[in-house]
Amino acid sequence: MELAYKPAKQATAVRRAELVAAALQLAAQRNPADITTADLASAVGITQGAVFRHFASKEAIWLAVLDWTTGTLIAQLHQAATGTRDHPLATLHALQAVFAAHVDFVVAHAGVPRVIFQELQHAQDTPLKARVRDLMQQHRALVMGLLQRAQVQELLVPGTDIQAAAVLFLGAVQGLVLQALSSGQVQTMAAQAPGVFTIYLRGIASQEIFQDIAASATPDTESTP
Repeated sequence: MELAYKPAKQATAVRRAELVAAALQLAAQRNPADITTADLASAVGITQGAVFRHFASKEAIWLAVLDWTTGTLIAQLHQAATGTRDHPLATLHALQAVFAAHVDFVVAHAGVPRVIFQELQHAQDTPLKARVRDLMQQHRALVMGLLQRAQVQELLVPGTDIQAAAVLFLGAVQGLVLQALSSGQVQTMAAQAPGVFTIYLRGIASQEIFQDIAASATPDTESTP
């Protein structure tokens, strides 16, 4: 009988990933500050002492959580942004896809915004807060790039303030997240997001372009038997 063998580095990477996943799952259910290493150990099925063989401290676990969040979310947003290149109004559709992808990510990982909002409450700068800031800067840079491209393509209302439009875009997502967390019904975000984005788009897109997008999104009722 052959025993399964995992190299030490691989085993450590797997266990670290399990602890990160457990931290996010628990954060979706309770205040992240109240989650202990004993809670994480129990969730993964190891001893509390074993947790510290993979992470030097509790803060290191949350840093890993934010690193995973940044890497995963930003990759998904970029993928969403590049998935509509063949459409004549590709840039605005990319903005919509990024908006929807962010909402979908939060619905799937409700613990993420709880961790982020907790860190932003601290008045002092911390390594965790710096990670959150980096995530937000990368997200903002992606949105800014799309808005600038849309402006060059003359898809936006002339004179649109790109920086303000980016702030409004991110604020719309964050507003949906805050309302969902306060109600305890994170799933409602998915249903509310399209309407919120439509209002946003109406404010920045030229009238002709907005009408074209609205028409393409409306089902063709004339061909319906």
